[in-house]
Amino acid sequence: MRIRVGCEFLFDAAVPVPTVVLVRARQDGGVMVEREMWHVQPNASFSDLVDMYGNHARRVVIGAGKASLRYDAEVTTSAALDEVSPVAVQHRVEDLPGEILIYTLASRYCLSDVLSDAAVNLFGTTPLGWERVQAVCDWVHDNVRFDYAATRPDATSIDVFEARVGVCRDFAHLAISFCRALNIPARYVFGYLPDIGVAPLPEPMDFCAWMEVYLGGRWWTFDPRNNASRIGRVVIARGRDAMDVAMVTSYGKLLLEQMTVWADEIIPAAATLDDRLR
Repeated sequence: MRIRVGCEFLFDAAVPVPTVVLVRARQDGGVMVEREMWHVQPNASFSDLVDMYGNHARRVVIGAGKASLRYDAEVTTSAALDEVSPVAVQHRVEDLPGEILIYTLASRYCLSDVLSDAAVNLFGTTPLGWERVQAVCDWVHDNVRFDYAATRPDATSIDVFEARVGVCRDFAHLAISFCRALNIPARYVFGYLPDIGVAPLPEPMDFCAWMEVYLGGRWWTFDPRNNASRIGRVVIARGRDAMDVAMVTSYGKLLLEQMTVWADEIIPAAATLDDRLR
């Protein structure tokens, strides 16, 4: 299927501000970028940057005064739901590849070391592997309330565990922390998630965060906020937590006045409802 994804930021700055922007669709996992467009006003040149996690960012100097930055792309991807494998096994720590070990450790927002006792108490008797990760997602989904107005950018997984409220970033941080506390490698993912095959939410479209967990020799998608397989995920970036993959990193004071995000299936003009249901 074809999906249009993108975003627009409106800024205000007293002086020009060097900025790293991470909103570009990653071309992996079956996703191919067919067309993309960048536009910044006042006009400025971009340069590309690949970070230590393989994410593709862009560097730009946002001009003084009112400024805007827009990214718009069309991608093709599978029309299948997220893969599920209840038989995927959990590896012993000593058997994990060396490059995976970093995702078993505590990080800035995922305080797995502090949450280790809670993780063992909640999930220590669940079967190892896929079932244990699913139990983590079930608990986070059922016990944390989603509320845009009840979180803050620097909230850690401890804050979320205690407050039991947050946004998709917070759901992911808490679930990642529990998994790492149980010696299950987990990493933070964010990207675009269109409302395909589900009822659209009343809130405006936003970026979405979820996690990937290493089981059975590969990474699998888990989404503790939605707690369901979805169609059309388009990954922007992966890292240890949200600190590694900020959408906008500014080297100076840059006020974000407005953000708009879109992620929609592109339906051919001649397509009918019967075509879509086949």
